[in-house]
Amino acid sequence: MNSEFFFATGIENSYPTLPTGRRIDQMDKCGHYARWEEDFALLSSLGVNALRYGPAYYLTHPAPDRFDWSSSDAPMERLRELGITVIADLCHFGVPDWLGGFQDVAFPIHFASYAREFAVRYPWVRHFTPVNEIFICASFSALRGWWNECLASDRAFVQAMRNLCMANELAVEAILSVRPDAIIVQGESAEHFAPMGKASQRMADHWNGMKHLSLDLTLGHQLDAGMAAFLNDNGVTSNDLSFFREKRAVGQRWLGLDYYATCEHRIAANGRQTTNRNGLGFRALARSYYDRYRIPLFHCETNRVSDHAVDWLEEQWGDVMSLIAGGIPVRGFTWYSLTDQIDWQHALRHERNDLHPVGLYDLQRQIRPVGEAYRRVIASHQHLLTGARAARPLEIVA
Repeated sequence: MNSEFFFATGIENSYPTLPTGRRIDQMDKCGHYARWEEDFALLSSLGVNALRYGPAYYLTHPAPDRFDWSSSDAPMERLRELGITVIADLCHFGVPDWLGGFQDVAFPIHFASYAREFAVRYPWVRHFTPVNEIFICASFSALRGWWNECLASDRAFVQAMRNLCMANELAVEAILSVRPDAIIVQGESAEHFAPMGKASQRMADHWNGMKHLSLDLTLGHQLDAGMAAFLNDNGVTSNDLSFFREKRAVGQRWLGLDYYATCEHRIAANGRQTTNRNGLGFRALARSYYDRYRIPLFHCETNRVSDHAVDWLEEQWGDVMSLIAGGIPVRGFTWYSLTDQIDWQHALRHERNDLHPVGLYDLQRQIRPVGEAYRRVIASHQHLLTGARAARPLEIVA
């Protein structure tokens, strides 16, 4: 067991733009901008030692070559004072208005400039997620038509995928130029697509190929033949693929896997998808991702609505402990997020201001039962912080 085990949470900081042109900023909706000092005070009471956190990219990069740190300097300094390890989340589902969404070929260059400036501004930060959940961002923005450019075609999806992966890798280079010992936490949703029958096997295989694209490209993994052809048919060049095969800082990367009850899907031959309530589960999916990429894992996001949250925490934590016991390097666990969220139950497709009660605390900053349970997990597993032998999974009691 590596001694650097993170018991983490996060401040949910998505900020996509909807087809209406309205931007949904979760840090605004959930009150973090007004209550960040109170939010950070809650971290110590939980016992967490790490926080997934980042300023809103659209606010801090208001124009090319111009950066505004007025909304981030004080919160970042407070986290440094608290001794909380920040896993810096630099791009979370949105871009500044002056960029043309994720179809804009200029995005990677501008984003790399931003990543470098962030690393210079906060030189004490070592852990970075340059671009969060590239597959989800590309599919929701350019294949499903829900966010940002709101397109729905294979070519738009591939262009977004190419640009997001290029932005991530140029940002990695920029960060390493400032902080050579940086750890890159490559966060992605752990998805699986199961066919409803023989007629949908080909469709399921295609989606399971697409889910790997972001990691295959950013980690320099050999592309499946079908996915290589898919990229080529939709505009990715041989020069692009040569760039991705360079395998930057693979020894300094962790694979951050995000897993929710909605991450597994049943798919029909016509492409219709429904949630698979009897899927593989996090443990099996995490093993498959580890077998493919062979870098340390980090359970980077999970949650469940309040009525099911404590049972879900017990299940997810048990899976993490089983992975560790099986010899797989796991660097941390994250209940996401610190507080409840707004509108995520319908994937931020509509601005309804509906409460999504998945936080360790509610929006009045009152602890939820899952917050109490997570605090007990942390208190009972301090041996993970020192690399001691793992105990059997904790039974979480109310």
